[in-house]
Amino acid sequence: MGWPFALPFAGLLLSIALGPLLFPKFWHHHYGKVAALWSLLTFAALTSSAGPTPAFEGFIHALLGEYFSFIVLLFALYTVTGGILVTGDIRGTPATNAGILALGTMIASIVGTTGAAMILVRPLIRANLTRRHNVHVLVFFIILAGNVGGALSPLGDPPLFVGFLRGVDFFWTTRHIWPQTAIVAGLLLAIFVVLDWWLSRAEPGMGDKTRREPVRIRGLVNLVLIGAVVANTLFSANWHPGVAFDVFGTHLELQNLVRDALLVVIAMLSLWLTPDEHREANGFNWEPIREVAKLFAAIFTAIVPVVAMLHAGRSGGFAWLLDAVTTPSGAPREVAYFWFTGLMSAFLDNAPTYLLFFELAGGNASTLMQELSGTLAAISMGAVYMGALTYIGNAPNFMVEAIARERGIRMPSFFGYMLWAAAVLIPLFLLLTFLPISPRLGAG
Repeated sequence: MGWPFALPFAGLLLSIALGPLLFPKFWHHHYGKVAALWSLLTFAALTSSAGPTPAFEGFIHALLGEYFSFIVLLFALYTVTGGILVTGDIRGTPATNAGILALGTMIASIVGTTGAAMILVRPLIRANLTRRHNVHVLVFFIILAGNVGGALSPLGDPPLFVGFLRGVDFFWTTRHIWPQTAIVAGLLLAIFVVLDWWLSRAEPGMGDKTRREPVRIRGLVNLVLIGAVVANTLFSANWHPGVAFDVFGTHLELQNLVRDALLVVIAMLSLWLTPDEHREANGFNWEPIREVAKLFAAIFTAIVPVVAMLHAGRSGGFAWLLDAVTTPSGAPREVAYFWFTGLMSAFLDNAPTYLLFFELAGGNASTLMQELSGTLAAISMGAVYMGALTYIGNAPNFMVEAIARERGIRMPSFFGYMLWAAAVLIPLFLLLTFLPISPRLGAG
């Protein structure tokens, strides 16, 4: 397949970027139809090229083999974390905001970037809702809690979980890229504190010392349910009964089906055990997860020909990519792996992007963890860190944006956010490129 097969995916990305900016009312009411149209165009193109059966099987694999587990996990975390209510007066001072961002960054590798974002985004919004300058708070929150903080374990971000399933040791990223993560997160927090302090000087009421209602956490049963989500995910990764079901060429393994079913049960338990007033006080509604579900269903289907061209290697439309990440002698270029994995993760789903470059680097977990540890570090950092560059780079980005917009915060457009994130992150990524803090990354 040639580059024209990637046009529906490009059209979908442009629709997501420009629709809310140019046609906000139309987009809000019809974004699902627009997304479905691009998916149907992709299916039509694949049908004309390969026939209806391969096209149908490709779509079934994208939806059942990849998208379903993805959205079920997000649905469970969104539902469970929506039942956690933080009450009390939280003022959006620079110290408070920095503390929430730091907490989100630290817990993201334990409860996942989606879990960390959904637990803390509503208290953060409530604390800053009356501030004149509050957009930057949510932008940095997306970058830190929704992306960078998830770099230290397979539970933190889907790409690392893919690596874990392919044989990468659970604590490998913890041991090997914690210095880079600490440097990036530390510098980001420092930049945020300076920026937030500067903008807060003109905010009224920042010096108010009036005694306020103490902070309390309600709906604590949902913390137990988050632990159940984590335990369920770990169990499914280590339980291999060897039972699978074939659905139009897609193999659905029993452990994954059980995991997804239990995630739905956990979400239902949260709805049952949590008082309705907790979600009402949070301003909880289903629109953000509904928007993510519809748009990412289209992304997972429209990306099918793009991934196929990437997997074709030297015989595909992206043969230049393999040449770009490999020296003439066949050795990997770590810097190229870092930047290509990262930039593609910003616009494609970062889990299959990680897998693609994992396979390009040989696909042998033992070799990548030892002789090619710099390459694996580059792939891991690129997939996780650079997912923060766009709203579609990682699912929490879109969810935080949707929730903030629902609560009245004027979030940047697709391109506006991209400019924000690039201005903050690209200098830090250049620093990572030239600092020899990874076994091989600096020598690429």
